[in-house]
Amino acid sequence: MKFIKEKSIILFLSLIVVLAACGSTDNNEDVTEAEQKTIHMGQINWAENIAVTNMWKVILEDRGYDVKFSVIDMGTTMKALEKGELDLSLEVWLPVQDANYFETYKEDVNFSEEVWYDNAKVGLVVPAYMEDINSIEDLNEHKELFESRITGFDPGAGTMEVTEQLISDYDLDFELIPSSEPAMLTAIGEAIKNEEAIVAPLWNPHRIFAEYDLKYLDDPKNTFGGIEKIHHATRHGFEEDFEEFDQWLKNWKMNDEEIGTLMTAVENAEEPLDGAKTWVENNQELVDQWIND
Repeated sequence: MKFIKEKSIILFLSLIVVLAACGSTDNNEDVTEAEQKTIHMGQINWAENIAVTNMWKVILEDRGYDVKFSVIDMGTTMKALEKGELDLSLEVWLPVQDANYFETYKEDVNFSEEVWYDNAKVGLVVPAYMEDINSIEDLNEHKELFESRITGFDPGAGTMEVTEQLISDYDLDFELIPSSEPAMLTAIGEAIKNEEAIVAPLWNPHRIFAEYDLKYLDDPKNTFGGIEKIHHATRHGFEEDFEEFDQWLKNWKMNDEEIGTLMTAVENAEEPLDGAKTWVENNQELVDQWIND
C-alpha cells in the first residue's frame, strides 16, 4: 500500500510538472504574439512629429497594437533604424532637408516612396514688423540687430545642417545657436512680445504661424530648396513583419487643414495623446480612408 501511495504521489507531481511546462509554453507563445504587435516608433520633439506619432498611437492601439515611443534626435533615429532597434520614423523631409541622412542610410533603411505631406516649406523667418529685412542677403547689413545670432533648435536636425550650409553659401557673419524647438519658439515669442529682432529656421506645417505674424526671407541661392515632401522610413523587414500597418502608412495623406487641426488639438490638450484621440474621433472618415483602402 505504501508503494502504491508513493507511486501515486510521483505520478501526481509529474503531471503538475508537465502541466506547468505546457502553461509556460503557452505563455511564451502569447508573449511572442504580443511582441509581434508592438511597434517601436521614433519620436522627435517637434510639434508636427509629436502630433502625428500620437495620432498613429491612437489609431494603432484601437486595433490591438502596442506602440512604444523612443524620444530621440534625427541622427540617433537613423542609426536605430539601421540596427533594427526602431521599427519606423514618421518624418523624413526630402529632397533637401534630410538629404544627408538619405544618402548615408539609403542602403540600410527603407525610405518610403510615398509622401504623407507634399506642401512643406523650410526657411529663415523674421517677424513681419522687420520691414527692411526681406532676404537672407539683407542679414549681414543688419547683423548688429540680431547680435550675429540665428536662433536654432535641435542639433543634428536636417534643417540645422542646411542652415549651416546657408551661412557658408551667403557668407553670413552669423552663428547658428542650437537649442530645442520649444526653446526656439519661446525665444521667438519673447522677441515679438518686445518687438525685438530675431531670425530662426522654421518650416510649414507649424502652429507658430497661426500665433505670430512671421515672414520667410527670400533665398536667392535656393539653399533651403523649394517645396519639401515628408516621407516615412522603416527598418529592413518592417514590411514583412507589419504588412497591414505598412499598407496603412502607404495610404496616409494629409493636407494643410488636416495637419493644422491635428497639431492644434494636440497642443491644446493636457496630454498630447488626449488631443490626438479627440482629433481621430472627429476625423474618423479620413482615418478610415487610410486603413480601409
